[in-house]
Amino acid sequence: MTKGYIQVYTGNGKGKTTAALGQAMRAAGSGLKTFIVMFMKDFLYGEIKSIKHFSDCIRIEQCGNDTFVLRKKEPDDKDKTAAQQALKQAQKAMLSAKYDIVIMDEVCVAIHFGLLRNEDVVSILVEKPPKVELILTGRYCPAAIIEKADLVTDMLEIKHYYQKGVAARRGIEA
Repeated sequence: MTKGYIQVYTGNGKGKTTAALGQAMRAAGSGLKTFIVMFMKDFLYGEIKSIKHFSDCIRIEQCGNDTFVLRKKEPDDKDKTAAQQALKQAQKAMLSAKYDIVIMDEVCVAIHFGLLRNEDVVSILVEKPPKVELILTGRYCPAAIIEKADLVTDMLEIKHYYQKGVAARRGIEA
């Protein structure tokens, strides 16, 4: 890659993480290396199992969980520390020259819930090496990140079967 860009997948619709993971798979097919850090996700999702088959091209780390959201409580120091460690991992990977793409999955949600400061994420965008592609996902993307991005996709939910009570299905949503 001669130039890397900053991509953002945000909005209330389904498919933000899926789009980012699809980019990692496409990149692997071309021999590019991707580092993925998942904020607020510690469940053994199907993609975690699948990506292990591509471990020569894709590395994935999970940091923290969303238990505080489900319990409708404020995040505690442990939650904030996990998010900050995830951000440091992403920064280290970005600056390492080992990876062509760095994906920060659900980083926008981590900002929204106060686990990270918006300016800390923006500072990483500013120090992005020219040949590294950054991909950020999550609802509630702050305007400052949208302004720095080169590509922004807003996933708009028009209709979703969750509204009819359908739970996350193994292999499709989980």
